[in-house]
Amino acid sequence: MDLYGRAGHRRRMRHRRGRGGLRRHGRKRLLPGTGRAVTAAWLAWAGGAPYKPSMRKAFLCDMQPGDVVDDVFVITGKQFSASSTGKYFIKAFASDRTMQITARMWNATRDLFNAMPESGFLRIKGRIENYQNNLQMIIEQMGEPKAGSFEVGDLIPKTDKDIAAMDARLRQILGTIRNRHLAALMRAYLADANLMENFRKAPAAMSFHHAYIGGLLEHTLNAMEVADAVVKFYPRLNRDLVIAGIFLHDIAKTWELSYECSFGYTDGGQLVGHIVKSAVWVERKAAQAAQALGESIPAPLVNVLQHIILSHHGTPEFGAAKTPATPEAIAVHYIENLDAKLMMSLEATRGNLPVGVEGNWTEYLKAFGGRLYRPDVAQADLPEPEPSQPAAGKMTPSPESAPKLNNPLFEVR
Repeated sequence: MDLYGRAGHRRRMRHRRGRGGLRRHGRKRLLPGTGRAVTAAWLAWAGGAPYKPSMRKAFLCDMQPGDVVDDVFVITGKQFSASSTGKYFIKAFASDRTMQITARMWNATRDLFNAMPESGFLRIKGRIENYQNNLQMIIEQMGEPKAGSFEVGDLIPKTDKDIAAMDARLRQILGTIRNRHLAALMRAYLADANLMENFRKAPAAMSFHHAYIGGLLEHTLNAMEVADAVVKFYPRLNRDLVIAGIFLHDIAKTWELSYECSFGYTDGGQLVGHIVKSAVWVERKAAQAAQALGESIPAPLVNVLQHIILSHHGTPEFGAAKTPATPEAIAVHYIENLDAKLMMSLEATRGNLPVGVEGNWTEYLKAFGGRLYRPDVAQADLPEPEPSQPAAGKMTPSPESAPKLNNPLFEVR
């Protein structure tokens, strides 16, 4: 590999710019921002191929000040600036699948800045320093990584669950919807091969929760499973609307986020956002469903689904366009928020802690308005009860019978 930097032979990295997505290059494809032709390896990995053993010398979460760096990282957010002394430097973010830190290159040139990808893989030689109690990487040399010299799975976090199995289970749950209009609408989404391919790969968020390949599918399925258990206790709650609303609440994150070789926002995602876009898509898919079904999807049903999507963040201060105004919208808001918050809290308290991080309490977490207590003080130390014995304190659904639905909006097939 040719390296270029302040020392050694300088060679401008060959890369082609693109608007995002995988770009064609002969019979191969290019990852945006890298200009490097890649085979089906990345596509297969993102789509569910098994993770291979690590090829890395060390992960960022294990590094400490003074460590030497010589490995491949994901580079994003590059900036070219001048210091107070008038000397130019490059600032960017370097990450692997464990964490992200700030990276700087001193005495940089515009050519070096232009050679660095906007978002892509980069081989870096340098060192780790402590800056204001945070790790930062000082880049001394950088260059294009050789094919086969790194594993994508070491650089981009991915769900440890089986993506194909989660997809099959999600489709199974959606297949139990009994309202013919909602069922037709769900089929219109599931029949969109490109959308569902992205749905299986997209993260659920940039960093807060399920921020990894397959995270959106995992978050959605988790919430659907919780909903399926909860609705049994509330017979008057319309299960079909809750299940469909959860499936659709974040569907446009497939469009809002970019996740080819690093996580970021698309221009459309920044300008419009997934909440509004998800609601807009309902009308388009309703038209497709109506054509397949041979009858129109009722406007009140479309409105109610759009309301669930627009209100699932709860309040305007958290991005909701409307506050929840139906029992089903309230259910979707709390159920999907429960999954997101639990994943965030478990990652902060029971996840793998970086080197040097210890103690019973986390740092201040804005999402929870305080610090979280880490120890699990009640680990199981008794044998599991026999299958025939009900678990102590297990609740049973209310004996209240479900009222008959005579609203044509909720007509059962």
